[in-house]
Formats: sequence, structure tokens, C-alpha cells
Amino acid sequence: MKYESVWVQTPTLFLCVNTEIVGTILNTRMLPHALLAKTIVERKNVEVALISKEFIVNEAIRARELRVIGVNGDQIGVKSRQEALEMAQTANLDLVMMAAQAKPPVVRIMDFGKYRYEQQKKDKEARKNQKVILVKEVRLSPGIEDHDFNTKLRNARKFLGNGDKVKASIRFRGRAITHKELGQKVLDRLAEECKDLGTMEVRPKMEGRSMFILMAPVNEKQ
Repeated sequence: MKYESVWVQTPTLFLCVNTEIVGTILNTRMLPHALLAKTIVERKNVEVALISKEFIVNEAIRARELRVIGVNGDQIGVKSRQEALEMAQTANLDLVMMAAQAKPPVVRIMDFGKYRYEQQKKDKEARKNQKVILVKEVRLSPGIEDHDFNTKLRNARKFLGNGDKVKASIRFRGRAITHKELGQKVLDRLAEECKDLGTMEVRPKMEGRSMFILMAPVNEKQ
């Protein structure tokens, strides 16, 4: 299977991912040990990998003494591991580690399935509010004809209008590398024609035998 790769920028991340959509659901209630759950979700046809918190549940809790919080948030106090597990089992609930580094560790009696569901809802809502910006590439040439330039220009304006960043690049072939000013002129022209929709975030810069600029949508700058 062939994968298409795109660049994705989030407020804390800039990475290249493929656009195959994969979903993984781990039933932590069925597996009473520490789990690192990975969920891959689709956001504008882009994979966003989200790593959940590591939960230690029920028999996976190994500390001998635990500070127990009740199902309603009441402070039950310090109990042995066995006592805490029995309290959770008697209530037909789970014992979940909340603060493993505390002395003694803090656990809470709760319906872990319900808690996990509520956390997933919060994560989903947070993802809705997360702004994901794609970087679309437009390739030109130093001696590009007006017709081709206008086609590339329409694409660049469309991408910027959709809120995506645009990387415009020119590859110098053969001796064309000795006339970089021609490529820069084309890139400057493109940026000028797009200035109502985007601002130049990276000015003409060489990358191997290619020169590129990066334009960001105006709305992102506001």
C-alpha cells in the first residue's frame, strides 16, 4: 500500500505523518495492568497520534499502603492494599491509581469504564478545538510561463484561503543554479499576489538545489 505524506503543525508539534487512518481501542478494564493507550484519530484526513495517561488499575497496584479516596470524593484514609481492593470489589467498582508518586500513593474507588469514557469525551472535545494546520506545497520553475504561474497562484490562494500554510518552491536544474535571482523573482511575485491572504513566514531560502518560501494564512497571524 502506498502512503501519502503531509506536514502537520499543531500548537506543540510539527511532524510528517502518512494519511492512512488507523484506529486502536484498548479495553483497559479487561486488562488490569498499566496501559499506555494509543489512539489515532482523523482530523482533516490527517493522523493525529494522541497518547493517553498511563493508568494503574486494581491488582496492578503494588504499593502496600494507599491513601484511599471514596467514590464521592470523600477521604477514607490510609488503608492496606488488600483492604482498598476489597472495598472497591465490594462496591463492584475499580481501584485506580491517581498519584503514584505521593507517599503513600493516592488511589480512588470509581467506575473506571465510566471515568475512561468521560476522559475520552474531554479529549475529543479538546481535539475539536485544536487547530491543525497543513503545509501544502506549490512547485514552480525559474522560467515558468504566465499560464502555469497563474495555475500555481490559484492553488496557493485556495490553500491560504482554507487556512493552510503554503510552501512555494523552485528547483534549479543544471546550470540554472547560477541564476538564483530568477527563482527568487518568481517567488517574490507569488508572495506579492497572495499578500491579501497570506504573509511570508520564511523568506526566500535555499534548501539543497531548491529555493523556497513559506506563507502563513493571514487569519493565523491575527
